[in-house]
Amino acid sequence: MSRARESLGLSERKACLLVNISASVYRYRPKADNDDALRQRLRELAGQRKRFGSPRLHILLKREGLVINHKRTERIYREEGLALRKKRRRKGAAGARVMMPSPQRTNERWSMDFVTDSIVTGRRFRALAIIDDYSRECPAIEVDTSLGGARVVHVLERLAENRGLPEVITIDNGPEFAGRALDEWAYRKGVKLSFIRPGKPIENAYIESFNGRFRDECLNTNWFISLKHARDIIEDWRKDYNEVRPHSSLKGATPKEYAETTAGL
Repeated sequence: MSRARESLGLSERKACLLVNISASVYRYRPKADNDDALRQRLRELAGQRKRFGSPRLHILLKREGLVINHKRTERIYREEGLALRKKRRRKGAAGARVMMPSPQRTNERWSMDFVTDSIVTGRRFRALAIIDDYSRECPAIEVDTSLGGARVVHVLERLAENRGLPEVITIDNGPEFAGRALDEWAYRKGVKLSFIRPGKPIENAYIESFNGRFRDECLNTNWFISLKHARDIIEDWRKDYNEVRPHSSLKGATPKEYAETTAGL
């Protein structure tokens, strides 16, 4: 525009009037964005949180006051080549789903399930994961080579002392859950055991979703040299999950934050 104005002998004011823009807009020169600090921190967080995508990394950056607009995070995320490789899901026959009513408060309903992994020697271990379906908190992940019904009861008794017990626990039909030890304990404590139908893990969707995150972000990204090493790493991840990791279904809050902010509702 400046060359055209000079060739026609127009003043700046006259030229702006002709094209209907203000003089301030005409004089504006965009400032180069300095994203160096943001890029560096984004790379660091992506290195620490190898299974976090752009939305969760954006929440972490926002907490630190480094970025406001999610589009800026996404642009730099792509430019830095940090995008995760998506896994292709196998197509299966669609079936009718039984939708569970959503819990309305903490300790209304818990879910439990087992996850299996191994240490570097090949020795297998199991992890009993327990979550609160309302706050998505994980109060415990018990790790050992053998976890029978009596051990499940022991873990629940320990949790009862710290946070109380739920009204309902959703579980599958595994022998540890369907045996006499847990049944007698639930009867004495007044806790209802809600068994899903065989072959219908979608009916225990909360713990299935949690176990997916647990395997993807913890079990699959670590080598365990001993059972103690596995317990330590898994416990650190559990605390991080409860207190630091943004949860998409909680609008970016952590399970602990969500439980605290909704405690009086």
